[in-house]
Amino acid sequence: MTDQAPDFDAAFREKLAQLFAWRRDVRRFREEPVAPEILERLLAVADRAPSVGLSQPWRFVLVDAPAARAAIRASFEACNADALQGYDGDKAALYAGLKLQGLDEAPHQLAVFCDPDPDQGSGLGRRTMPETLDFSAVGAIQTLWLAARAEGIGLGWVSILDPEVLNGALDVPAEWRFIAYLCIGYPATVSDTPELETAGWETRSPVRDRILRR
Repeated sequence: MTDQAPDFDAAFREKLAQLFAWRRDVRRFREEPVAPEILERLLAVADRAPSVGLSQPWRFVLVDAPAARAAIRASFEACNADALQGYDGDKAALYAGLKLQGLDEAPHQLAVFCDPDPDQGSGLGRRTMPETLDFSAVGAIQTLWLAARAEGIGLGWVSILDPEVLNGALDVPAEWRFIAYLCIGYPATVSDTPELETAGWETRSPVRDRILRR
């Protein structure tokens, strides 16, 4: 512990801005695995994320078992087919052509859950807004994402999944809430443009569209 804050100079801030710009949702991975010590280090960084009441409610599950991965892949296929039915015309054709997961290529897969009532933190800060536990878990994911990008490693968030299938396939405590399923590995390609923008699905709008003044 130190009471002397580091000096984050202009050069560092420029690098940090580049990190934010190059943090992409990766769906195309190289086969080579990430070294175990690097994965462990990245999860340790994620564990330093802010959490309500210092509760650290996130729970990380590294998914290696072929049966578990197969169940999750099947869940994606079912949920993705169902999602496709919500579109028609050109939008349906565009959706059908999108690559929305890297489950077949990513060497590592990580499920993130939230413990809804952790002893740690003694309930501080979450009595009126218990959802802050979930928000804390998402903060850990973002921290992991940026730390990984800084080491040339990509993350892809697979959200088209059935949480009940995930909980069952991974045999976690029934009360844990599923937050995210992440593919992790070295990107096959890199870009500072979101893949959905490149594919023509959506474009990023300016921040002023989301700022209100009261």
